[in-house]
Amino acid sequence: MRRLLGVVPLVALAACTGGEATPQADPSAAPSHDHGSARVSLAVGDGTERYDVGYTLADVVLPGRVGEPGELSFRIDSFRKEAQTRFLAEQTKKMHVYVVRDDLAVFRHVHPEMDDDGTWRGTLTLPEPGDYRLVAEFVARDEGGNGDHVLLGDRVEVEGDWQPAPVPEATGEGGDWGVEADVLTQLRAGAQQQLTIRLTRPDGATPSLGQYLGTTAHLTGFHTGTGGAVHMHPLGAPGPDDRGEAPGLDLQFHAEMPEAGTYVLFLQVRVDDFLHTLPIPVEVAA
Repeated sequence: MRRLLGVVPLVALAACTGGEATPQADPSAAPSHDHGSARVSLAVGDGTERYDVGYTLADVVLPGRVGEPGELSFRIDSFRKEAQTRFLAEQTKKMHVYVVRDDLAVFRHVHPEMDDDGTWRGTLTLPEPGDYRLVAEFVARDEGGNGDHVLLGDRVEVEGDWQPAPVPEATGEGGDWGVEADVLTQLRAGAQQQLTIRLTRPDGATPSLGQYLGTTAHLTGFHTGTGGAVHMHPLGAPGPDDRGEAPGLDLQFHAEMPEAGTYVLFLQVRVDDFLHTLPIPVEVAA
Protein backbone atom coordinates (compact mmCIF):
# COMPACT_ATOMS: atom_id res chain seq x y z
CA MET A 1 0.00 0.00 0.00
CA ARG A 2 3.00 2.31 -0.28
CA ARG A 3 3.39 4.59 -3.26
CA LEU A 4 7.04 4.98 -4.24
CA LEU A 5 7.36 8.55 -5.38
CA GLY A 6 11.11 8.84 -5.56
CA VAL A 7 13.54 10.39 -3.13
CA VAL A 8 14.15 14.12 -3.04
CA PRO A 9 18.27 14.06 -2.93
CA LEU A 10 0.69 35.12 15.03
CA VAL A 11 -1.17 36.02 14.07
CA ALA A 12 -1.23 39.51 12.68
CA LEU A 13 -0.26 39.57 9.00
CA ALA A 14 2.50 41.83 7.86
CA ALA A 15 2.69 43.93 4.84
CA CYS A 16 5.19 44.87 0.41
CA THR A 17 6.68 42.61 -2.07
CA GLY A 18 10.12 41.26 -2.72
CA GLY A 19 9.96 40.59 -6.44
CA GLU A 20 13.60 39.93 -7.24
CA ALA A 21 13.58 36.79 -9.39
CA THR A 22 15.93 33.91 -8.68
CA PRO A 23 16.77 31.00 -10.99
CA GLN A 24 15.02 27.69 -10.73
CA ALA A 25 16.74 25.25 -8.44
CA ASP A 26 18.49 22.25 -9.92
CA PRO A 27 16.30 19.28 -8.92
CA SER A 28 19.44 17.32 -8.08
CA ALA A 29 20.18 19.94 -5.44
CA ALA A 30 16.90 19.40 -3.61
CA PRO A 31 17.36 18.90 0.11
CA SER A 32 18.34 15.60 1.60
CA HIS A 33 17.41 14.70 5.18
CA ASP A 34 19.21 12.32 7.45
CA HIS A 35 16.98 9.30 7.99
CA GLY A 36 19.88 6.90 8.41
CA SER A 37 19.82 4.13 5.81
CA ALA A 38 16.08 4.48 5.18
CA ARG A 39 14.78 5.77 1.86
CA VAL A 40 12.00 8.32 2.17
CA SER A 41 9.37 9.14 -0.45
CA LEU A 42 8.49 12.56 -1.70
CA ALA A 43 5.84 14.22 0.44
CA VAL A 44 2.31 13.01 -0.38
CA GLY A 45 -0.81 15.05 0.34
CA ASP A 46 -1.37 18.68 1.29
CA GLY A 47 -3.24 18.31 4.57
CA THR A 48 -6.70 18.80 3.10
CA GLU A 49 -7.66 15.09 3.19
CA ARG A 50 -7.90 12.59 6.05
CA TYR A 51 -6.65 9.66 3.90
CA ASP A 52 -3.77 9.13 1.48
CA VAL A 53 -1.49 6.26 0.38
CA GLY A 54 -2.87 3.87 2.99
CA TYR A 55 -2.76 6.20 6.02
CA THR A 56 -5.75 7.75 7.80
CA LEU A 57 -5.92 10.62 10.28
CA ALA A 58 -8.45 9.51 12.90
CA ASP A 59 -10.18 10.77 16.06
CA VAL A 60 -8.98 14.38 15.88
CA VAL A 61 -9.74 16.44 19.00
CA LEU A 62 -8.83 20.10 19.62
CA PRO A 63 -9.28 22.09 22.86
CA GLY A 64 -12.89 23.09 23.27
CA ARG A 65 -12.13 26.36 25.08
CA VAL A 66 -10.06 29.29 23.84
CA GLY A 67 -7.53 31.35 25.75
CA GLU A 68 -6.33 28.52 27.98
CA PRO A 69 -4.23 25.37 27.49
CA GLY A 70 -6.10 22.30 26.35
CA GLU A 71 -5.35 18.90 24.85
CA LEU A 72 -5.16 17.98 21.21
CA SER A 73 -5.17 14.33 20.24
CA PHE A 74 -5.41 12.11 17.17
CA ARG A 75 -4.22 8.83 15.72
CA ILE A 76 -2.63 7.73 12.45
CA ASP A 77 -4.03 4.43 11.17
CA SER A 78 -2.26 2.23 8.64
CA PHE A 79 -3.83 0.35 5.74
CA ARG A 80 -4.32 -2.55 8.17
CA LYS A 81 -6.92 -0.42 10.03
CA GLU A 82 -4.73 -0.31 13.15
CA ALA A 83 -2.62 2.41 14.72
CA GLN A 84 0.64 3.20 12.95
CA THR A 85 3.30 3.30 15.67
CA ARG A 86 6.60 3.36 13.75
CA PHE A 87 7.84 6.71 12.49
CA LEU A 88 11.09 8.32 11.37
CA ALA A 89 12.16 11.75 12.63
CA GLU A 90 11.88 14.68 10.23
CA GLN A 91 13.69 17.84 11.36
CA THR A 92 14.30 16.16 14.75
CA LYS A 93 10.59 15.33 15.38
CA LYS A 94 8.48 12.27 14.58
CA MET A 95 5.32 14.35 14.29
CA HIS A 96 4.77 17.95 13.19
CA VAL A 97 1.27 19.29 13.76
CA TYR A 98 0.01 22.56 12.28
CA VAL A 99 -3.28 23.93 13.58
CA VAL A 100 -4.56 26.69 11.31
CA ARG A 101 -7.81 28.60 11.18
CA ASP A 102 -9.51 28.74 7.79
CA ASP A 103 -8.62 32.42 7.33
CA LEU A 104 -4.95 31.69 8.24
CA ALA A 105 -5.10 34.38 10.92
CA VAL A 106 -4.22 31.76 13.57
CA PHE A 107 -1.30 29.34 13.17
CA ARG A 108 0.21 26.95 15.70
CA HIS A 109 3.05 24.44 15.20
CA VAL A 110 3.36 21.80 17.93
CA HIS A 111 5.04 18.42 18.46
CA PRO A 112 2.84 15.97 20.36
CA GLU A 113 4.06 12.72 21.90
CA MET A 114 2.73 9.26 21.09
CA ASP A 115 1.12 7.00 23.72
CA ASP A 116 1.75 3.27 23.72
CA ASP A 117 -1.55 2.69 21.91
CA GLY A 118 -0.58 4.99 19.02
CA THR A 119 -2.58 8.05 20.14
CA TRP A 120 -0.71 11.35 19.78
CA ARG A 121 -1.33 13.92 22.51
CA GLY A 122 -0.14 17.48 23.05
CA THR A 123 -1.03 20.77 24.70
CA LEU A 124 -2.32 23.71 22.72
CA THR A 125 -3.76 27.16 23.42
CA LEU A 126 -6.04 28.62 20.76
CA PRO A 127 -6.56 32.39 21.05
CA GLU A 128 -9.94 32.60 19.29
CA PRO A 129 -12.84 30.41 18.16
CA GLY A 130 -13.34 29.48 14.51
CA ASP A 131 -13.14 26.76 11.89
CA TYR A 132 -9.77 25.06 12.28
CA ARG A 133 -7.85 22.36 10.49
CA LEU A 134 -5.27 20.09 12.10
CA VAL A 135 -2.54 19.05 9.66
CA ALA A 136 -0.29 16.15 10.66
CA GLU A 137 3.05 15.84 8.85
CA PHE A 138 5.00 12.65 9.47
CA VAL A 139 7.29 10.02 7.97
CA ALA A 140 5.77 6.60 8.65
CA ARG A 141 8.19 3.69 8.68
CA ASP A 142 6.91 0.92 6.44
CA GLU A 143 7.42 -2.83 6.72
CA GLY A 144 10.65 -2.61 4.72
CA GLY A 145 12.14 0.02 7.02
CA ASN A 146 11.72 2.87 4.54
CA GLY A 147 9.68 6.03 5.03
CA ASP A 148 6.41 7.38 3.65
CA HIS A 149 6.35 11.17 3.98
CA VAL A 150 2.68 12.17 4.32
CA LEU A 151 0.55 15.22 5.17
CA LEU A 152 -3.02 14.53 6.33
CA GLY A 153 -5.63 16.90 7.74
CA ASP A 154 -9.05 17.13 9.32
CA ARG A 155 -11.36 20.00 10.24
CA VAL A 156 -12.60 20.85 13.73
CA GLU A 157 -14.93 23.67 14.78
CA VAL A 158 -14.02 25.53 17.96
CA GLU A 159 -17.30 27.09 19.05
CA GLY A 160 -17.76 30.79 19.67
CA ASP A 161 -18.40 34.06 17.86
CA TRP A 162 -15.80 35.04 15.30
CA GLN A 163 -15.40 36.86 12.01
CA PRO A 164 -12.99 35.62 9.32
CA ALA A 165 -10.13 38.00 8.60
CA PRO A 166 -9.85 39.26 5.00
CA VAL A 167 -7.43 37.56 2.61
CA PRO A 168 -4.06 39.26 3.18
CA GLU A 169 -2.40 41.30 0.46
CA ALA A 170 0.48 39.36 -1.08
CA THR A 171 3.22 41.76 -0.06
CA GLY A 172 6.09 39.30 0.34
CA GLU A 173 7.04 40.80 3.70
CA GLY A 174 6.57 39.88 7.34
CA GLY A 175 8.03 40.91 10.64
CA ASP A 176 7.69 41.67 14.31
CA TRP A 177 9.54 43.69 16.94
CA GLY A 178 12.76 41.67 16.57
CA VAL A 179 13.19 40.52 12.97
CA GLU A 180 11.90 41.34 9.48
CA ALA A 181 11.64 39.01 6.47
CA ASP A 182 11.53 39.85 2.78
CA VAL A 183 10.83 37.25 0.06
CA LEU A 184 13.16 37.86 -2.92
CA THR A 185 11.92 35.08 -5.20
CA GLN A 186 9.02 35.20 -7.66
CA LEU A 187 7.51 31.79 -7.02
CA ARG A 188 5.86 29.90 -9.88
CA ALA A 189 3.46 26.98 -9.70
CA GLY A 190 4.82 23.56 -10.63
CA ALA A 191 8.49 24.59 -10.73
CA GLN A 192 11.27 23.45 -8.43
CA GLN A 193 12.89 26.66 -7.24
CA GLN A 194 15.35 28.06 -4.77
CA LEU A 195 13.40 30.40 -2.53
CA THR A 196 15.37 33.22 -0.91
CA ILE A 197 14.11 35.03 2.18
CA ARG A 198 16.18 37.91 3.54
CA LEU A 199 16.25 38.49 7.29
CA THR A 200 17.05 41.89 8.78
CA ARG A 201 16.61 43.55 12.15
CA PRO A 202 14.65 46.77 12.67
CA ASP A 203 17.64 48.31 14.45
CA GLY A 204 19.98 47.62 11.51
CA ALA A 205 22.11 45.03 13.31
CA THR A 206 22.87 41.65 11.75
CA PRO A 207 20.40 39.03 13.00
CA SER A 208 21.96 36.50 15.38
CA LEU A 209 20.44 33.31 13.99
CA GLY A 210 20.22 30.20 16.13
CA GLN A 211 18.95 26.72 15.28
CA TYR A 212 15.37 25.54 15.35
CA LEU A 213 14.54 21.85 14.94
CA GLY A 214 18.14 21.09 14.06
CA THR A 215 18.46 23.58 11.19
CA THR A 216 18.34 27.28 10.31
CA ALA A 217 14.56 27.68 9.98
CA HIS A 218 11.21 26.00 9.49
CA LEU A 219 8.93 27.13 6.65
CA THR A 220 5.37 26.02 5.89
CA GLY A 221 2.95 27.64 3.46
CA PHE A 222 -0.85 27.47 3.13
CA HIS A 223 -2.93 28.37 0.07
CA THR A 224 -5.55 30.97 1.03
CA GLY A 225 -8.16 29.41 -1.26
CA THR A 226 -7.77 25.65 -0.82
CA GLY A 227 -5.93 25.54 2.51
CA GLY A 228 -3.37 23.18 0.96
CA ALA A 229 -0.11 22.97 2.90
CA VAL A 230 3.44 23.01 1.50
CA HIS A 231 6.53 22.35 3.61
CA MET A 232 9.76 23.89 2.28
CA HIS A 233 13.11 22.63 3.51
CA PRO A 234 16.14 24.86 4.16
CA LEU A 235 19.17 24.58 1.88
CA GLY A 236 22.57 24.96 3.51
CA ALA A 237 23.76 27.71 5.81
CA PRO A 238 22.46 31.30 5.61
CA GLY A 239 24.67 33.77 3.77
CA PRO A 240 25.16 37.54 4.02
CA ASP A 241 23.06 39.65 1.68
CA ASP A 242 24.75 41.37 -1.24
CA ARG A 243 23.15 44.82 -1.11
CA GLY A 244 25.98 46.61 0.63
CA GLU A 245 23.39 48.24 2.90
CA ALA A 246 22.19 47.28 6.36
CA PRO A 247 23.48 43.85 7.40
CA GLY A 248 21.14 40.94 6.77
CA LEU A 249 21.06 37.21 6.22
CA ASP A 250 19.71 35.33 3.22
CA LEU A 251 17.95 32.02 3.92
CA GLN A 252 17.56 29.51 1.06
CA PHE A 253 14.76 26.95 0.76
CA HIS A 254 13.78 24.30 -1.74
CA ALA A 255 10.27 25.20 -2.93
CA GLU A 256 7.81 23.48 -5.24
CA MET A 257 4.42 25.19 -5.12
CA PRO A 258 1.65 22.96 -6.53
CA GLU A 259 -0.73 25.68 -7.71
CA ALA A 260 -0.96 29.39 -8.38
CA GLY A 261 -2.59 31.86 -6.02
CA THR A 262 -2.01 33.59 -2.71
CA TYR A 263 -0.22 31.71 0.06
CA VAL A 264 0.73 32.64 3.59
CA LEU A 265 4.20 31.38 4.46
CA PHE A 266 4.89 30.88 8.16
CA LEU A 267 8.62 31.32 8.75
CA GLN A 268 9.93 30.18 12.13
CA VAL A 269 13.42 31.33 13.08
CA ARG A 270 15.33 31.65 16.33
CA VAL A 271 16.90 35.11 16.54
CA ASP A 272 18.69 36.30 19.68
CA ASP A 273 17.50 33.15 21.48
CA PHE A 274 13.81 33.94 20.82
CA LEU A 275 11.63 31.88 18.48
CA HIS A 276 9.83 34.15 16.01
CA THR A 277 6.89 33.06 13.85
CA LEU A 278 6.48 35.40 10.89
CA PRO A 279 3.45 35.21 8.56
CA ILE A 280 4.47 36.26 5.03
CA PRO A 281 1.75 36.55 2.35
CA VAL A 282 3.07 35.86 -1.17
CA GLU A 283 1.66 35.43 -4.66
CA VAL A 284 2.56 32.31 -6.68
CA ALA A 285 2.36 32.89 -10.42
CA ALA A 286 0.88 30.38 -12.86
